[in-house]
Parts: sequence; C-alpha cells; structure tokens
Amino acid sequence: MWRAINCVVAASPNLRAMFGVGRGGYAEFDEEKCVPDFTVQQLGPRKVPSTYQAHCYVPDVARTMFDTTVRSCEEAAARCVPEHFSGFELAGARSHLYFDPTRSPCGIVTCGGLCPGLNNVIRAIVMQLHHSYGVPRIYGFRYGFAGLIPASPYEPMVLDPATISSIHHYGGSILSSSRGPQPIGAMVDTLERLNIRALFCVGGDGTFRGTMGICDEIAKRGLSIGVVAVPKTIDNDIPFTSRTFGFETAYSIAASAIGGAHVEAEGALNGIGLVKLMGRHAGFIAAHAALACRDANFVLIPEVPFDLDGPNGLLIHIEKRLHARRHAVIVVAEGVGEHLSDEAEGGQREKDASGNVRMVDIGPYLKQRIERHFKARGLPISLKYIDPSYLIRSAPANPNDSLFAGILGQMAAHAAVAGKTAMFVGYWNNQFTHVPLSAAVSNSKRIDPNSNFWQSVLECTGQPTSMTNDGRDALSGVCTLFPDSTTQIPIAHSRADTV
Repeated sequence: MWRAINCVVAASPNLRAMFGVGRGGYAEFDEEKCVPDFTVQQLGPRKVPSTYQAHCYVPDVARTMFDTTVRSCEEAAARCVPEHFSGFELAGARSHLYFDPTRSPCGIVTCGGLCPGLNNVIRAIVMQLHHSYGVPRIYGFRYGFAGLIPASPYEPMVLDPATISSIHHYGGSILSSSRGPQPIGAMVDTLERLNIRALFCVGGDGTFRGTMGICDEIAKRGLSIGVVAVPKTIDNDIPFTSRTFGFETAYSIAASAIGGAHVEAEGALNGIGLVKLMGRHAGFIAAHAALACRDANFVLIPEVPFDLDGPNGLLIHIEKRLHARRHAVIVVAEGVGEHLSDEAEGGQREKDASGNVRMVDIGPYLKQRIERHFKARGLPISLKYIDPSYLIRSAPANPNDSLFAGILGQMAAHAAVAGKTAMFVGYWNNQFTHVPLSAAVSNSKRIDPNSNFWQSVLECTGQPTSMTNDGRDALSGVCTLFPDSTTQIPIAHSRADTV
C-alpha cells in the first residue's frame, strides 16, 4: 500500500507540502496503477441493529478525498472515476453493529508521553460507550502497555461516568502512562482473560507499532477483539491526519514562552532569548508558535539543516542580528542537528525505552556554544534560556483541543462497536475519518522546507533561507505549491529589519 501512497503523494503538490516528500526518491506517478488503498479492517458482518439514536447513520461507502488539490477540470473529473478515486472512510455511528455492546466489555490504555487532552479522550470514550451503547464494563489499564501484562502490579481501573465526570478539566492522564514495549502475547492474554471485546489505544507512532503487534496476535489467535487507536502526539507528526489533539494547546503555550523570551532579550543590551520546544523529528510546534507569536528571529527545526560555525553558520548570523538590532530570539526544536548530537557526545548514541535515539539536550548545548562564541569575540551578551516542555505536556487542553479530543473519543467508540479494527481516527478535509494503522506506521509527517508554510516562517523571522557552508540545504529556492506552473514563487531571504 505505501508504495502506491508514495506515488500519489509524489504527484500531488498539496501532499508533498504536507508530508515533506517533494525532493525525489518516489516512483513516477501512474494514474492507472497508483491508487492507495485505505480500506479499514472489519471483524465481520454487522448484524446487530444499533440502539443508538443518531440523526443520521454513516455508511461505509461514504468517503472524503485523499487529495483535493487539482490543477485542471480534467484532473478533477479523473479523480471521480472509481478506479482512480482514493479516500478515507468517514467516521460516525453505523446503523448496525458487529458487537452487542451490552455484552461487550471494553478497555482503554494511554501510552507514551503526556499530552494536553488525554483525559478528554478518555472521558469521551467512556461517556459514549456507557450512555449511547450500554457497555457494561470499561477497564482503564494503568501505566501504558505495562498495565496490560498479567504480571503488572497495577490492577485495571473500572471507568464509569462517576469516575471520570470531571477529569477533562485537568492535564495528564487519569490512567497514567509509560514508554516502551511489553510482551505482545501477554497483553493479548489479559484481553482474553477479561473478555475485552474492544481495546482503545491512545498514543503516538511507538504506540501504533505496539498496537499493530496486538492486532496481529489477535488475528493469529482468531479472536473477535477490535482495536481502535486515537492518535496522540504533541508534535503533530502522525501522517494522514491533519491535526492531533493537544497540538494547538502546545503551540499556544509555546508562543507565550517565546513572547517572554522576547521581553527578556529586549530588556538587556545584546540580549538573547533561547527557547527549546518539543519536536523530535518534526518542527511543527516551533514553526506554529513562531508564526503565532511573531517575535522569533531564528527558528531551527529538524527538517532544515544548519551549521553552527563558519561564514554562513548560525553563530555569525546571530552576531549580525545583534549588531543590527541589539537583541535576538532563537527557537529550537529538540530534534535539530543530529550532527550536533554526535559532536557533543562523541558519536555515542543511546536509545530510550521506546527505541528512540537519545539526542543531546540541544538547548543547553546551544546556550553553551553561543556564550563561548561571543566570549571569544569579546562581545558581552545576556542570554536567557527557557524550556517550557513539561509545562506544556502537563497542561489541560484549551477549549479547541478539548472539543477536538472529545469528538475523537466519540468517533473511536462508534468505530469499535461497529467492529472496525487495526485503525485510528483521523481528521482530513474537516471530516473525522477511519485510517488503517498500517498507513500510519509506515511514515511520519514533516514540514516541507519548500512549502508556502515554511516560506511564511522565513518571512516572519527574517532568517536566511540557508545557514550551511557547503550547500547542504533542504531548500530548492522555489515554492512547490504548483511546480509545473509558469509562475514560480521565490523563497524569502533574510531581512535585517525584522522585530
């Protein structure tokens, strides 16, 4: 499936910008063959009439288009031909169910790092299952997948409306969380022992990989257990969903931190505000926060390489900024510059419990290098370092994220009782959707440095399009919105007069 998806993405300027795949390495698009399959697995035929009184039920044939960007009427018409059409199944209540929900206990688990909105998702799932479908028992497995193994010392919580009535007002997860894999067979043993009919897994890409393993083991044993995921990543880097819950809260709080750094920088001669934000592989939080606040002068993200030293390195550009404006604000995503991690740690790279490579703590490292540079130059600076990461992770969801997380939970409940499995609830073209997990674990979402979005960041900050010394640059210098158009939009260059 993923090869076909690559073909479609490679042919679409809109999706290249979204997934950062506009720089080659993908098969040539073939309209006759490259149609991605987003078919969601169904445990079996749905024969149980739903007692849920919906205003309208959603049929499985209802779809929203994968790519809505077209460059001609002819292309639009071609997209509507069945053999060329590709789209996501719409989420929502079904008229008939696979399970009799009144005889179907369910379970919920939250995995990975904390994120605003976790409690909102838990509450929405429980309320929907209890009030709309009459599910008799809902278990909450504590401390992530660790709570699913029989040897776990943590008994599952029994979740009901009384237990979760006010949890959406608080940050964190009532179930707590953990990182790292657990024995797949042992987790499925627990599901069998408790007669779980549907498991809801709330987590990011690592959780999705573990969830796929659970789905495979369930299929191997021939069990009728549905598994539905709700995407949780504060970095907003899960593909085939335009947003994830908690992301808006994250960049809103991050924007306040950038504003504070700007005040501190302006309050001192040669003041520098350095803000480190989340973003292991994708710089969405840093970029969105910078655009929301508009006080940053340099935004450093994993997708765009840069050098520290040299005539076109970051340190020289900070120095030029100080000479021109006497202050500077730098926003850095935690995953930038893997070469800097190698330099700082002598090439020794450990991994965390989730299997992610441990990177150098880029904030303190940049602070040290900046201070060393200006000391050698004989130029006194006043540098303030701000890391709001755990304040952001532990915050309650803002109203928009609370709304979004709640609907995700409701849609996950509808999918589970209908017998959908090995899928997650996404959001695409302003519609809630069903997406196969196999699509999500194959890749992740990135910022395309040649997109209009990154161009907006460059225009906002005034930073150079390139801060490398050897042409090692992710930018082509031309916007990829319509690459075949005769009108090409040059990417903005540095402006000395930015805030």
